[in-house]
Amino acid sequence: MPTYEYRCGACNHSFEVFQSIKARSVRKCPQCGKLKVKRIIGIGAGVIFKGSGFYQTDYRSESYRKAAEKDKPAKAAEKDKPAKADKKTDSTGDSGKTKPAKSFD
Repeated sequence: MPTYEYRCGACNHSFEVFQSIKARSVRKCPQCGKLKVKRIIGIGAGVIFKGSGFYQTDYRSESYRKAAEKDKPAKAAEKDKPAKADKKTDSTGDSGKTKPAKSFD
């Protein structure tokens, strides 16, 4: 269940509520009691890594990174080459499309 942030338009009181997505928004301010509360867009939740399972081996190795760096100039050169020409149609007007196979019933 997500945590929603609210702010009262009357007293400017800010608070958070841990509630279901299907639950209705809070309308009454817990501090002043007026019906001027609006849900605000929060900053979201941070990622917290707890427990075991996060190891150095879970990430790319140094040798992989070096090989990727060497490969970058080759990929940039390929982008600079002009595109291959489209296939031209033959004299019959067939553009290389295949014909359906004959049935042997």
